[in-house]
Amino acid sequence: MIGSMDQRDDDDPGSSDPDDGESGNQGPGNHGPGDGESGNHGPGNSGPDDGGPGNGYLLDNRQSEAGERFGALADLFDASTFRHFDRLGVAAGWRCWEVGAGGPSVVRGLAERVGPTGHVLATDIDTTWTAAADLPQVEVLRHDVAADEPPPGPFDLVHARLVLVHVADRDRALRAMTAALRPGGRLLLEDADPALICPDEHGPAQRLANKLRHGFRALLAQRGADLSYGRRLPRLLREAGLTDIEADAYFPVSGPACAALEAATVRQVGGRLVTEGLATRAEVDTHLANIAAGGLDLATSPMISAWGRAPR
Repeated sequence: MIGSMDQRDDDDPGSSDPDDGESGNQGPGNHGPGDGESGNHGPGNSGPDDGGPGNGYLLDNRQSEAGERFGALADLFDASTFRHFDRLGVAAGWRCWEVGAGGPSVVRGLAERVGPTGHVLATDIDTTWTAAADLPQVEVLRHDVAADEPPPGPFDLVHARLVLVHVADRDRALRAMTAALRPGGRLLLEDADPALICPDEHGPAQRLANKLRHGFRALLAQRGADLSYGRRLPRLLREAGLTDIEADAYFPVSGPACAALEAATVRQVGGRLVTEGLATRAEVDTHLANIAAGGLDLATSPMISAWGRAPR
């Protein structure tokens, strides 16, 4: 079901302990679009060509390219996220909070694992795409993790992918997520750390790709994104009072999903790159043609995944 904070679920937490079935070994890292953009969440209050500094979330979920981006992100990174869920022992009966859910794929993956006796709360400011995860054990709520009161818990797992990098009050959001855990519950955070689109910058097409990527990061920084947030996650989890901290990283370098993500993102923000003098229209069009030609290795940013346990 879909609702707002006055329709929250108050059921008791799941009966399974977060330790059940845990292997104790970390899985591979997760997802990162090639620039630290949000893949999983985001409100969005501006159109593709209106972007001056401070205009809010850059990658509006209401734009048509958002669905293409969510599909590419699922292809690239869901397998890694799901390996983390399985390593942490997510199982039948668990209560999970998916923060900044964005598209439906991660929510569905959690729902399959917790089964009909579990509960998955999926929250976002814009639930347009999340609503497709229509399962009996899924509840979808409009919610701002950095501004609203946290939903009633406690939760066995709280997960956010490419969320905090974009949230202005990251500290408050992290406190809310940590406070929502049951004793012994798990927090899994996944955020990007910037890298070049084309690690092998050997020709004009690769140099142009990197120019547009640097321009895109400038737009993100103007809107308050912290593109080095991923590398600090282990320390931040320790400072939040969690224990058993582990972290790893995942770095997709090339493939069809990388290209699909890049094309959708450039179409979504190309007008703003031009408006703010970070690229010309001809450069944007040339880059899109280069992507379509298939000769670029469009690496994503390394994605840092970090997890820890609430004290018992």
